[in-house]
Amino acid sequence: MMTVTRLDLNDATVMLAGARAKAAEIGVPMCIAITDDGGNLVAFERMDGGKVTSITIAIDKSFTASGAKKATHEYGAISQPEGPTHGINSAIGGRLMVVGGGLPVMVDGACVGGIGVSSGTPAQDMQVAQAGIDELMATL
Repeated sequence: MMTVTRLDLNDATVMLAGARAKAAEIGVPMCIAITDDGGNLVAFERMDGGKVTSITIAIDKSFTASGAKKATHEYGAISQPEGPTHGINSAIGGRLMVVGGGLPVMVDGACVGGIGVSSGTPAQDMQVAQAGIDELMATL
């Protein structure tokens, strides 16, 4: 048998608060999704002004990061034409995201979940996602 550690609702609440604070600081209302280690949605927040089109994107960024245990921008770099994973963005029914803003949440070397953020530039999304992770790590 395996013992599995994964994000729960309390963890997700902490992460949402950290991400929300960073989004407010940079002045970009975001959609923020937290998934567990299997890519299942644990919590979601659409800040006032967050783009409607970013709802699904944030969820799928988090799904990709937790399920693949890899940051979405890492897929972006290798999925370009002639890259080793070109076309991977069409995998899993189109849910695999290759744009920055999805990060795996790693604790003691294990992926316990993911965070996905959308509504800003990829760099802004990544910054807000990292703030959510940093907030969680400060509580562990």
